[in-house]
Amino acid sequence: MSDHITEPIRAAGSTTGAGAPAPSDRNSLTIGADGPIVLHDVHFLEQMAHFNREKVPERQPHAKGAGAFGEFKATEDVSRYTSAALFQKSASTEMLARFSTVAGEMGSPDTWRDVRGFSLKFYTSEGNYDLVGNNTPIFFVRDPMKFPHFIRSQKRLPDSGLRDNHMQWDFWTNNPESAHQVTYLMGERGLPRTWRHMNGYGSHTYMWINAAGDKFWVKYHFHTNQGMQFFNNEEAAAMAGADADFHRRDLFDAIHRGDHPSWTLSVQIMPYADAKTYRINPFDLTKTWPHADYPLIKVGTMQLNRNPENFFAQIEQAAFSPGNTVPGIGLSPDKMLLGRAFAYNDAQRNRIGTNFHQLPVNQPKVPVNTYMFDGQMAYHHSGNAPVYASNSGDRKWADGTGPMPDSWEADGEMARSAYTLRAEDDDFSQPGILVRKVFNDDQRAKLVEQVAGSLLGGVREPVLSRAFAYWKSVDAEVGQRIERRVREGHAAKPAEGMGEG
Repeated sequence: MSDHITEPIRAAGSTTGAGAPAPSDRNSLTIGADGPIVLHDVHFLEQMAHFNREKVPERQPHAKGAGAFGEFKATEDVSRYTSAALFQKSASTEMLARFSTVAGEMGSPDTWRDVRGFSLKFYTSEGNYDLVGNNTPIFFVRDPMKFPHFIRSQKRLPDSGLRDNHMQWDFWTNNPESAHQVTYLMGERGLPRTWRHMNGYGSHTYMWINAAGDKFWVKYHFHTNQGMQFFNNEEAAAMAGADADFHRRDLFDAIHRGDHPSWTLSVQIMPYADAKTYRINPFDLTKTWPHADYPLIKVGTMQLNRNPENFFAQIEQAAFSPGNTVPGIGLSPDKMLLGRAFAYNDAQRNRIGTNFHQLPVNQPKVPVNTYMFDGQMAYHHSGNAPVYASNSGDRKWADGTGPMPDSWEADGEMARSAYTLRAEDDDFSQPGILVRKVFNDDQRAKLVEQVAGSLLGGVREPVLSRAFAYWKSVDAEVGQRIERRVREGHAAKPAEGMGEG
């Protein structure tokens, strides 16, 4: 029966849930190659909404994690770039941080090799601002249409329910834009020693707007003041068996004893007009901006100083979304960012409930006047005030029209396309620079061992040959060393787990 159903589908291509031919599983629908995603990309919205409801009740990605409360202090004057209240010099803002693994389930060990989530909620005087990032400055894919496919490739096989290196490498090698992030993952940053000893990045490109209405593009960098430290494979595997909650325990215990971890926030600022002609597409999430072109500008310091009183209520029910912005901060044409701006809050509606924003940990510290009405578990309400806008009562409503302060220009026909290629927009140049110019000899040797060990973990042809070509495209010498190790069968075994090493 299974073959009878699936073979015609494979021959004809994918369909929507209603059985019609799917327009694309590769690209979302945008205004031109560089423009924003449009609301009537029904296929993308359906894929994302279904993905958000695929597992209940834990988070789909980033299920295993923990966090703490703290304070962000703006120590520098960046008012020429943004009017956001939390970034004005001397401002102090209460905040919440949640750290996590991406692929592991709730019961998985903290020390598996994986990208780490670095999600922040700032309870500002203008409403909540969420910054949803990772411990790496880039990501595996550049289009949100691929996001559910990527996450599933890192999860479990449908028949055995087991993790599978072949599935991971099949996806990565079919999507060479992943090379930059995979290089980070297979290097030191794939195994941070603790959450306190890793950096965090907003990863996406955001918009800043100053009081005069001038616009800038911005990237966030949180550098740990504890210094970066890492596990090797053997240490991580041993810790996974000795204490699967090591990262959670380390953070809680450090704060409990008064050893409050902190990070320095710096930003890269790109003038608004530069984005049109810069040699790298500044909105491509798989790319970084060279610091020589856009140096770091210090903003302030984040410190975590208060543990949760109830883990479930204050951490597990914490809900983050990059769509939660405040005046002086906006989104950008980054397609992954625009997709996440919808997907994250939609996932929380499924996971926690329609009124997740009313839970104490998610409530802003300012008065709320929202026209979101009723729904499951409604607690706060507007009494007998009008529940519609516009109205003839005394309840205020928003009436913004015309160009908005956080807008940008977009033109062109609607298209399913990756970004318009620029001079340095290939997929392998930046990971190649990372390998050759950032990694030292020891780090390159460990990269070879790590990748070869992962490829020995059940990766079959034709994926295996594609993986060799993938790494030779990153760096010819490293790729040859990886292939030689695998062909000879002498590579060291990786640590267990995703990242299974």
